[in-house]
Amino acid sequence: MDQSAMHVGGDIDGKFDEGSASLILDTKPSKVVSNELTVQVKCSLIYMDYEGRSDGRSIKSILTHVAPLKLVLVHGSAEATEHLKQHFLNIKNVQVYAPQIEETIDVTSDLCAYKVQLSEKLMSNVLFKKLGDYEVAWVDAEVGKTENDMLSILPISSPAPPHKPVLVGDLKMADFKQFLASKGVQVEFAGGALRCGEYVTLRKVGNPSQKGGTSGTQQIIIEGPLCEDYYKIREYLYSQFYLL
Repeated sequence: MDQSAMHVGGDIDGKFDEGSASLILDTKPSKVVSNELTVQVKCSLIYMDYEGRSDGRSIKSILTHVAPLKLVLVHGSAEATEHLKQHFLNIKNVQVYAPQIEETIDVTSDLCAYKVQLSEKLMSNVLFKKLGDYEVAWVDAEVGKTENDMLSILPISSPAPPHKPVLVGDLKMADFKQFLASKGVQVEFAGGALRCGEYVTLRKVGNPSQKGGTSGTQQIIIEGPLCEDYYKIREYLYSQFYLL
């Protein structure tokens, strides 16, 4: 073997680097053969939507809960826009608009808003009751004008007419069940109603949702004979509301 071949890739001290040592040790003969082949790939393509957009079902659900009085549909394809328009046209008290490109529409409201003052004489006789983060009260008044020609709510000059008592609040049957249990009342849910003791049953009926996402007018029906348990449960029920 040629002596000069022993120093290929080495330094002056005769040491080999890792690449040169590997080249010398690999002395097996080899060759490279290249062929072009056509391979049939069998696979499937799955589309994953990460755009953060809502589908038609979600849009309908969201807008139904928002319950707008006027709805303007923009963007989207003509087919999708027309589908949503026809869907919401079937809902009462909703005005639906689907303007074309560069088309202008007038969505102003026919309602009038006025700025009025609550007179000190009126407010001094109003009894507010705390309801969550708000204070509510029943007011009998009339609209007048101040010296500055501004609208003001003033006490009525004649005696206030009688009105039916108004119970304000939102009763949740599950919470009321726990309240009755804390008072020692044997209570359980049965057939969608709240069974209180042996004779009294509470049932909640009515439309639970109205426009704007607020609670609608509901009724709490008390069923049972006029007995001691009946009046006790009714008193507990009244304590969950504010009487105006």
